[in-house]
Amino acid sequence: MVEVVLPNDANPLGNILGGKVMHLIDIAGAIVAHRHTRSVVVTVSVDDLDFVHPIRVGQLIILRAQVTRAFRTSVEVAVKVYLEDLLTGERRQTSSAFVTYVALDSEGQPARVPLVIALTAEEKHEYREALIRRRHRLAAATRAHRRYFEKQKQK
Repeated sequence: MVEVVLPNDANPLGNILGGKVMHLIDIAGAIVAHRHTRSVVVTVSVDDLDFVHPIRVGQLIILRAQVTRAFRTSVEVAVKVYLEDLLTGERRQTSSAFVTYVALDSEGQPARVPLVIALTAEEKHEYREALIRRRHRLAAATRAHRRYFEKQKQK
């Protein structure tokens, strides 16, 4: 996915807004999740997101997304973000995130998703690592939900 960064996408310094990058990450990830599952998907979580390099007005923002692993009703998608300077041709990675989507059936209930078949050494590595990331993600979500619901009960 490629877009040119326009002034309405930027902060006063001329850099793309972080929220705009997050929005594009979610769109790019959802597109590949939709294509893999052939169903409606909803975003469940986004792992840590750091902005390593700014993307300036007039540069391209390029997003590459790939399903790394499928679980029973969810998929993990790796999204990498790059900038490309149109004048110099320089391209560099600016951020990346792992986004989890859950597939839904026609009644809005979680639906089974097709497996991912990892072929290359890099795909196999990401496939293995996805399970570790999922375990960390679920443990963090459990802690966060526990804190949230404890606060709700106290009110």
